Amino acid sequence: MLDIDLFRTNASVVKESQKKRNLPAAAVDWVISLDEEWRAIIQKVEKLKHQRNEASEAINAMKKAGKPIDSEIKKVKKIAEEIGKLDTKANELKDKRDKILLEIPNLLDSDVPLGRTDADNKEIKKVGKPAKFNFEPKHHQDILEALDCLDMEQAAKVAGARFYYLKGQLVKLNQALINFALDFLMKKGFTPLQPPYMLNRAAMSGAVHISAFEDAIYKIQDEDLYMIATAEHPVAAYMKDKIIPADELPLHFSGVSPCFRREAGTHGKDTKGIFRVHQFEKVEQFSFCKPSDVKKEFDFLLNNAEDMLKALEIPYRLIILSSGDTGKKDAKTIDFEGWFPSQGRYRELGSCSNLNDYQGRRSNVRFKEGNQLNFAATLNNTGIATERTMACIVENNQQKDGSIKIPKALWSYTGFKEVGALKPKK
Repeated sequence: MLDIDLFRTNASVVKESQKKRNLPAAAVDWVISLDEEWRAIIQKVEKLKHQRNEASEAINAMKKAGKPIDSEIKKVKKIAEEIGKLDTKANELKDKRDKILLEIPNLLDSDVPLGRTDADNKEIKKVGKPAKFNFEPKHHQDILEALDCLDMEQAAKVAGARFYYLKGQLVKLNQALINFALDFLMKKGFTPLQPPYMLNRAAMSGAVHISAFEDAIYKIQDEDLYMIATAEHPVAAYMKDKIIPADELPLHFSGVSPCFRREAGTHGKDTKGIFRVHQFEKVEQFSFCKPSDVKKEFDFLLNNAEDMLKALEIPYRLIILSSGDTGKKDAKTIDFEGWFPSQGRYRELGSCSNLNDYQGRRSNVRFKEGNQLNFAATLNNTGIATERTMACIVENNQQKDGSIKIPKALWSYTGFKEVGALKPKK
């Protein structure tokens, strides 16, 4: 969340960011109004406490002098009752203020392009040339089902739409991508982290706006637990309420986990194949750093993602999200999109986001520099979302005979160079 002092001293900055996101400024004014009312009550309470202390001292003096104190005691009790009522009111106001404050999005970085939707996102660059085929390229689901490596039909019967069974060599390819990404990031200094696959509401709220993720997150019935939609959330929660020595920053983690998404708001979109599904695996890059280092860290995480895409021989492009398409918790996001021959277009494989100290403040992650405590900045970037990446690899490396060539970077992990070369046993 944003620093309350920003609303007190420079509310116009918050309002301008709201305007860029095409959101009303009313919430900003509401926070300011509630905060002013809260502070006024706190000042009254402080004055009453001072009066109570003076009255208590007077009672002690009167006792020593043998004077009657009944009227003074009544006065102290009345002051105490008033303090109690004001404390209750102050707590109610603070709760209201903070609930609204939690819902106000992050301030956008200055280089985020203005826009209302994803149509306003801006392409930064393209890398690699899409393959040219001397045959009509097929959709990855058709290729994989023909190779008996994927079963969507049976998964739909036993679990529902957007679920799948991976089979045979595709299971090995999935694990190969995970291990490839983990090894790549370990060489870059990342500590692998396999987190809990569920978080309680407090931890989840620290990492993300639950209200914005309601269409994505699975809630466990009768439990204070949510299935994670990305490893980003439990990795962010790993440092919740902790204080990090400044000389240990930046901290780099590679979170590996399954991810669970309801995809409730995507009816009719990407219903074929394993591009948009309810369950998938992902290796996530995550950085805790000083706010002054966010630009350097952003470039570092993004370069890692690009290097992995290049190693996997995937033609891709980078786009920066417009102000209207940037997530509530993000100050800036760059998506990387892989080329899908069957669709003749680039599709999102992952994204790199800078959150400044917004998530660190929500999760109370601080660092100590000398005697000073500050909130840590956080950044995240998809290392590899394996199902989408597999779909992209399959389509770009399909052969006329229906087999799939495996990128050289994965040979040592898969133990084979081609899917389809080893025929499944009957």
